Formats: sequence, structure tokens, C-alpha cells
Amino acid sequence: MTRSSYKGPYVYDRLLKKIEGRKPDQVGVVKTWARDSQISPEMVGFTFGVHNGREHLEVFITEDMVGHRLGEFSPTRKFIKHGGKMQKEIEQQKKDSEIAAAQAAKATTAPPQK
Repeated sequence: MTRSSYKGPYVYDRLLKKIEGRKPDQVGVVKTWARDSQISPEMVGFTFGVHNGREHLEVFITEDMVGHRLGEFSPTRKFIKHGGKMQKEIEQQKKDSEIAAAQAAKATTAPPQK
């Protein structure tokens, strides 16, 4: 359910105080746990460290993000890829080919020893 229009957007007031009267290059990364705060036009150009439950992910605010919530850009769940035996075999082949290519490149670039 969306927020009533007569209430206006929710923006955490301490975030606005941290960036008030400053330029994006002066502040650096602004850490926040307020994932439910909406992005306002004053925040454009700043970088926020949005907490995802474990760490702060850096989110650079652009004009397209205005009106969205900060938490939308900091996923809380990690996707573990699907796959079984075939997937493991494919990954192992890929890994082996990378190792072989690295060893071949190392052998060709090594100077001859005296």
C-alpha cells in the first residue's frame, strides 16, 4: 500500500542535515541505516552507504532514482546460483582452461635464464 499523498514523502531528516549546504565532493560516503527513506532531489550527486544487514553498499544517487527508496538499491539477499553436476563440470572446464592460458602466457613472457 502506498503512502497517502497528503502526508508527503518520508525522508529521514538526519540524512538531509548531513548533506545540507555541502557539495558531493566534500562529504564522501554518507553511511545510513535508513533504508525506508525516499530519495529527494537534494540528494542527487551524493554517495550513500546503505546498510543491507551485513555491510554498507555504496549507492551513487542519480536523477532517475528520485522518488525511490534507498533500500531498493541495496539488496539484502545474496543469490546463490542454481546448478548441479553439469554446472560443476562446466565451471571446472572453464577454470582449467583459464589456468592453462595463464601458464602459457607466463611461459612465453619469462626471459631466458643464464
